[in-house]
This record gives sequence, C-alpha cells and structure tokens, in this order.
Amino acid sequence: MIRKKYDTMEQAVADIHDGSTLLVGGFGGSGLPSKLIAALVEQGARDLTVVSNNIGAVSDGVAALISNNQVRKIICSFPVGPHANDLIDRLANGTIELEIVPQGTLAERIRAGGAGIPAFYTPTGAHTELSEGKETREFDGRVHILESAIKGDYAFIKAHRADRYGNLVFRKTQRNFNPVMATAAQVTIAEVSEIVELGDIDPESVVTPCIFVHRLVQDDAPHGEVFANE
Repeated sequence: MIRKKYDTMEQAVADIHDGSTLLVGGFGGSGLPSKLIAALVEQGARDLTVVSNNIGAVSDGVAALISNNQVRKIICSFPVGPHANDLIDRLANGTIELEIVPQGTLAERIRAGGAGIPAFYTPTGAHTELSEGKETREFDGRVHILESAIKGDYAFIKAHRADRYGNLVFRKTQRNFNPVMATAAQVTIAEVSEIVELGDIDPESVVTPCIFVHRLVQDDAPHGEVFANE
C-alpha cells in the first residue's frame, strides 16, 4: 500500500474540485470535522453539493461553506439555526438549492450508497410534500416512497483515534453519521485526535476499518500533519 505524507491539512483537501459532492459527518457539533471544513473554505472549491445532517453556525460547519458562496446544493435534515436568515435569502434568490430529508431516511440513503444499493422503499414521508414526484408502492397496506442512494466524491469525517493504516475508533456521540459516510465516498478524509501505531488499537474496538479511509488528519498536530492511503 502506497502512503503519502502531507505537510499541511490544506494539502489533504487541495484536490477537491468544483462541482464535487461532499459528505460531512457530525450531529450538531458532535463529531464535526470542523478543521477540514475550515481548510476547504480556504481552498475555495465552488458549486459543491453538500450532504450533512445539519448546517451549523454561520462561522462553523457547513454554514461556513455556504457563507463563502461555495455550495450549490445542500441535502440535510435540519436546516434551521443561527444561519437561517442567510439560507432563506439564498433560497429566495436562487443561489442555493435545499433538499430536506428525514433524518432516518438520510442515514439510510447514505448507508445504501456505501452498500451498493441503488434505492429502497420507505413509508417515511408518504402523503407529504416530501413524496412529490417520487415513485410510490404499497406494501402491507401502507404507501411507501422510493428513495435513491447517496454517494459522495469526498467525505469529511471525525474520529477519536486511528492507527496509521486508518482503522478508526469513535468517541461516544462522534459515532453518528461519520461511520456510514466513510463507506459512501470515493475519498474519505478522517480528522482524528490521535494517530497511534499498528497494534495499539484493539481490533474489537475498530468501528470503521481502514479499507474505507484514504487520508488521516491529526487535528492537534503542530503543523496539521496528514497521512494518506492512496
């Protein structure tokens, strides 16, 4: 396995191109890969489609990308918060597109993307505006709507510890959307608090195996050192 070491965190996001689909882990501030997002704000890729449970505050999270005019479309469950007025203005003038997805459906669409399942039926959202324009089918007397899988070009995730191969351990509520997003992207970049040697992590504690992780960022490293599996 070829390994590359980057001198700065910014280099880990340098190849993210305009028009990319980006999966961003986290639930509120828990498990949010905020330093990777900050690096992408500086990098400046535009016309992004961003998939995240929620948007965050104006200066943090996905909202920072929106405020910097980098997002073309946002797919999320919870778009309200301190940034709401800015988002409403952008929706009104057509500079951003918003797709609201029920939280469980969002998680399953991402999981399906990682598992190679193109679509699935769910009763969630049936008979509401969320079902408009979608195929429906009845199962056991209930109407279900067809939801398509979500896959990303890149995923930003946050974990507590990794070995240098990229096996990940999450701390408590960091284990939200992060593990499932790691499986559904072409390139997964993990922001972690600690990188340890091989054998220092009990295999039974590994949540996300290294096969899904392409780059590691140690968020408290003096120079934002980045290791990558390419």
